Amino acid sequence: MAMGDKHIETGTLQLGHWGFSLALDDGGVWQLDMAVWGARKYLGQRVTIEGFRSEFDLIDVYRIRPGVERLA
Repeated sequence: MAMGDKHIETGTLQLGHWGFSLALDDGGVWQLDMAVWGARKYLGQRVTIEGFRSEFDLIDVYRIRPGVERLA
């Protein structure tokens, strides 16, 4: 996918050395550029994010919400 493409992704929100990241079910990880105040309450939980890809593995997030449970 090209830079600037819109992404809607679901995974587990994590906090690391470089800020927030989204761990996907398939093992992939997106780094997230987002406001801290809107995200802390979701740490360790499944969330769905919406945003635009701005670098190789970075999404500029404009919306975060609780994610749906993974299907078994």
